Amino acid sequence: MTELQIGFLLPTRDRIVLGDHDVGLLIRLARLSEELGFDSVWAGDSPVTRQRADVLTLMAAVAAVTERVTLGMAVLLPALRHPIPLAHQLATIDRIADGRLIAGMGAGFPNPATEAQFEAIGVDFTRRTSRLEEAIKAMRRLWSEDVVTFEGRHFHFRDITVAPRPAQVGGPPVWLAGGGERALRRVGRIADGWIPYPPSWETYAQERAGLPPNVTPALYATVCVDDDPKRARRRLRASIERYYNAPLEFMESIQAMYAGPPEGVAAWLGRYADSGARHVVIRLAVDDHEAALSEFADRVMPLIRKGVPA
Repeated sequence: MTELQIGFLLPTRDRIVLGDHDVGLLIRLARLSEELGFDSVWAGDSPVTRQRADVLTLMAAVAAVTERVTLGMAVLLPALRHPIPLAHQLATIDRIADGRLIAGMGAGFPNPATEAQFEAIGVDFTRRTSRLEEAIKAMRRLWSEDVVTFEGRHFHFRDITVAPRPAQVGGPPVWLAGGGERALRRVGRIADGWIPYPPSWETYAQERAGLPPNVTPALYATVCVDDDPKRARRRLRASIERYYNAPLEFMESIQAMYAGPPEGVAAWLGRYADSGARHVVIRLAVDDHEAALSEFADRVMPLIRKGVPA
């Protein structure tokens, strides 16, 4: 049997939407995830559009209080930052985590709110993808070379050394978000992993088939566990519409989401595993994340572990 890695997305945005600014809760949830047997802990990035705890600061804290779980960003927006300080921050976090970091990255979803975020920070939204690619190229050199001179379209610097080096030789693996032909070509060309959220496993299977074998196929999935399917649907709607300020029907047309009993959740995720997914990042669409995390570990995770094919 091939074991599907199961990660938990810290509810950095969800807690802010609920009026809870206690970052300590997020750190406690990360420690609980490790205790409950999750394989990884993740956090998202959006300083303006969907406010939340800063992902880099938070993951440094999580790295210091955990020992086993992989830590990742789902996903970081490098286009908003300069690659020198970002490479330095990621290298330091990887050191704190003793090599447990995955640098999940994306260009930013194309909508007016995201565009406004780029404008507020002073970055050309239309160049976000080329900035992403160039930042990755620059950071990988900074992580692996003693002295770096870089001349690119967006970034230029001379004789720069970043220390400490990451614990992982060459730096943390870079996983990229996105679907569609262009995004998949980018993943195959410059990434170590792929973390999309297609709403159907058929789409996932089709796109996954085009990736090179050295790319880790992952999945970002939102779930609401409830024995009553109707109540699960209501809870999912409340959480998603509060989070995105958009109808559930629209969001589930572009993102992988499921609401229902544990057996249904496991079977739904199993379809993606059958289609090649080897790491799933779970976002729990709930109000009480501590209780929901324990419930997922007790009632869903054993079913997923049991059902993943070799």
